[in-house]
Amino acid sequence: MKNTLIIIPTYNELENIQLMLDAVLNQNENLHVLIVDDASPDGTSQVVRKNIVLYPNRLFMVERLGKLGLGTAYIHGFKWALMRDYEYIFEMDADFSHDPNDLISLYEVCANYGADLAIGSRYVKGVNVVNWPMSRILLSYFASKYVRLITRMDIHDTTAGFVCYRASLLRKMDLDKIKFVGYAFQIEMKFKSYLLKAKIIELPVIFTDRSRGQSKMSGGIIQEAVTGVFMMKMKSLIGKLEI
Repeated sequence: MKNTLIIIPTYNELENIQLMLDAVLNQNENLHVLIVDDASPDGTSQVVRKNIVLYPNRLFMVERLGKLGLGTAYIHGFKWALMRDYEYIFEMDADFSHDPNDLISLYEVCANYGADLAIGSRYVKGVNVVNWPMSRILLSYFASKYVRLITRMDIHDTTAGFVCYRASLLRKMDLDKIKFVGYAFQIEMKFKSYLLKAKIIELPVIFTDRSRGQSKMSGGIIQEAVTGVFMMKMKSLIGKLEI
């Protein structure tokens, strides 16, 4: 798993961060982690800082000045990674909804099977979600169905946030043209990958809702996804979507 970076955005993840760092960094000695922290007031960054000493040259952190959104955190991380020539670049949550044990499988889909984008998918084989209320499962599931219908992408989990990109795919995108910052960011990245004719492979994973800390989901994030996807598709049809 050489040349691999896992980007983990954080905001108030004090209850999870130490456990997550140990779980990820102990998977493989070649894995590197970049934490992008949005000025967490609960002390998340202090914990990371202490671990940088324990994991020298493997753990890094960017501290931003405020809560600027998931999408901008990942874009910052992508640019950071590309400047340092990482070849495989992951997105991953800090709350254990994404199982660190699945990192190797996603990596292998890119490294051994030629995927430009590997997606840890909740819906490619049924519904693999644990501890979510039925209302949220239905919202997420039908959101992905809606996106698939509008965009015509052959992707079952269009809103998945556990993914591995080849650096070569990210370099084809103008990352400054990514518009969305919340839930729709994941959709926009997949749609632009699809338009670039990337090889996209979904790997079934089990998504487990967080047991510690608070969810960052909000009504505004969902609205951005619903309205933004339609506008994004329309722009692509008339040739005005910037990739």
